[in-house]
Amino acid sequence: MEGLPAVPRPWFIAADPDSGAATLDHAQQTANNATSWFANNWEGWLTSTLQIVLILLGAMVLRAAVRKMITRLIGRMNRNAEAKTGALHGFLVNAERRRQRSEAIGSVLRSVASFVILGTAVLTVLPILHINLAPLLASAGVAGVAVGFGARNLVTDFLSGVFMILEDQYGVGDVIDAGVASGTVIEVGLRVTKLRGDNGEIWYVRNGEVQRIGNLSQGWAVATIDIQVAYGENLERAKAVITGAAEEMAKEEPWDEALWEPIQVLGLSSVAADQVVIQAQAKTMPGKASGVARELRWRIKQAFDDERISLVGGVPEATVKDAAADAAAPGDTPPRPASPTPPEPASPTPAEAVATEAAAHPGTPLPPPPTPGH
Repeated sequence: MEGLPAVPRPWFIAADPDSGAATLDHAQQTANNATSWFANNWEGWLTSTLQIVLILLGAMVLRAAVRKMITRLIGRMNRNAEAKTGALHGFLVNAERRRQRSEAIGSVLRSVASFVILGTAVLTVLPILHINLAPLLASAGVAGVAVGFGARNLVTDFLSGVFMILEDQYGVGDVIDAGVASGTVIEVGLRVTKLRGDNGEIWYVRNGEVQRIGNLSQGWAVATIDIQVAYGENLERAKAVITGAAEEMAKEEPWDEALWEPIQVLGLSSVAADQVVIQAQAKTMPGKASGVARELRWRIKQAFDDERISLVGGVPEATVKDAAADAAAPGDTPPRPASPTPPEPASPTPAEAVATEAAAHPGTPLPPPPTPGH
């Protein structure tokens, strides 16, 4: 029929349809070739299929086992941390910090394990399928470079977060100074760390932007105070009063837990003409240094007032009142100050006398002014 495309002749049909014997022989030969080809290759197919199935099955089983082992390991770490006793662990490692750090570490380890196991399985299967790995690896390298340039900030944040968590640089509840922001850590992630500032604001800090970390909540803190006293005060007496006030504070709650060591009076930090500055410090619980310092100043000021130790060259009010009371004996009347004598008026000159007389008697002729020498 005109207009229809030509249908190709099947391979098993002879070129000459009129030669039936040739067609039958050709079909029989083709069938024999196909049968022999299948007989020669079915074992390879079956072997390859079994290899692929076994590799993938083994990879899935190994992946599940490794992930389960990582989960159990993280759980055991949490239990061991909770079982530890002692002031340091009780103050530094709280439940939320352990939970978030464990979840982050477990997530990283599980992702790495899955990537390595499944990637190795895929690379093992491809040669079985007679796929050349060289072009694929070259293409993957080029794609990796492109992704690295395009998402370098994301990769930097992720790697910084991984090392930060593994090294336990800070955790939930720590007070840190990250350079770009400072505050209390409320959430730790692989890419972003969330901080609560002093005024209540929330800072989202990318881990890759952090160049330095100052953790104010690890180990212990130091409360340093400066006490200004008058130049003439007895320094040994002032030192004893400061030590006594700190000892009394250490016996009361909640300062008995916040103060870890007795206060140390370091000496004089400066000397001036009318005052000296005594510097003291105390080791405290992490994050409690500011509160301990404020309470110490309050108690030292009260103790100085009780002991009548003057501050910054001044005299306490109680000392002034007591000195005035001791100076005046009971029943004595203090002498009255003498009334000041008014100065005598100066004598007027002749010209001033004539002007005064004229003002008093306006219609009277004025006498001539006296001649000098009379």
